[in-house]
Amino acid sequence: MTDRTREDDLPTALPALARTFRLGEVRAMRFLAHGLMNRNWRLETSTGAYAVKQITDVPLPEARRNLAVLADLARTGLAVPAPRSAEDGELVAEVAGHGYCVLPWVDGEHVQGTDLTVGQARDLGILLARLHECLHRHGPGPLPERTPTARVRDAAEADRAAAALLVRLPADPATDFDRAATEALHDRRGLLARHGGARPEGEVPAGPHGWTHGDFQYRNLLRREGRVVAVLDWDRLGVRSYGEEVARTAQVQFGVGGVFDLDRTAAFCAGYRSVIDLPEADLADAVRRLWWKRLTDFWQLEFHLDRRDRLDHRARQDPTFGEMFLTNEALLHWWTDHPDEVQAAYAAR
Repeated sequence: MTDRTREDDLPTALPALARTFRLGEVRAMRFLAHGLMNRNWRLETSTGAYAVKQITDVPLPEARRNLAVLADLARTGLAVPAPRSAEDGELVAEVAGHGYCVLPWVDGEHVQGTDLTVGQARDLGILLARLHECLHRHGPGPLPERTPTARVRDAAEADRAAAALLVRLPADPATDFDRAATEALHDRRGLLARHGGARPEGEVPAGPHGWTHGDFQYRNLLRREGRVVAVLDWDRLGVRSYGEEVARTAQVQFGVGGVFDLDRTAAFCAGYRSVIDLPEADLADAVRRLWWKRLTDFWQLEFHLDRRDRLDHRARQDPTFGEMFLTNEALLHWWTDHPDEVQAAYAAR
């Protein structure tokens, strides 16, 4: 089995895309290798610079829905790139069995949460709250009558999943990653045995809910001169509890190096709550549910092993998801040992 590089598809589709989206003469093209899910390129053309995305992570009807929301949000002045439309008004073009969209290129850099100042962390919380307010007015449609649910995995099921993953790893690990992953899974089974009784009750999160970004974190934020100039990647746009998005964003942004940056977590949450008055008890429920989800979930390791198996072990490997699994494993252990400190940071005003 050969390793097919992720850059292959666009050159074939490019002439049709350039015509459909009226991009003009293409002068340069560069594949953006840092994308985790979709495939992305930077194009320089006679009409400007663009980001082209091959949509692989969501169904195309959902992508069209999400892109239409971006156009509305951009008109409100939110830092969102408005998608380019084709002559017929379509926001997604299908070429050779793949869907593509085009957005204006925005110069900026991705800055990890722990590289922000405390003031910038607070501003980020304010931005997320304002984004939620804008989505309340410009979301894809009315909210469902029922409060959205979030599955709460049973500890025994999670333990079985860990055991199944151990079977997929070599019995005599030959690489540093396989050794570390094997040890991590054994440690996780120990955590599950000790904390299995802490499973949150019910599958309905506490607090208000609405349309949310779904993956609001530094990989999807572009900054220039310290300010957010673009919120990217709206593939996960959906209805969730606000507390869920606040809790997850803070963890991804400020749970770095195996610990929480509690000062920045507190500043972020205080910024959010200065705009949307999310009750402390509702946010605490969201934090507990997120901790449990991290305790019982293995998606990053599963994704890594699925990709490795699909490439038949011989192809060039992308270590990103495996590294994310190990990093988050360290954070999970620290979080489990410091629950009161973490909850206090989230409760800040």
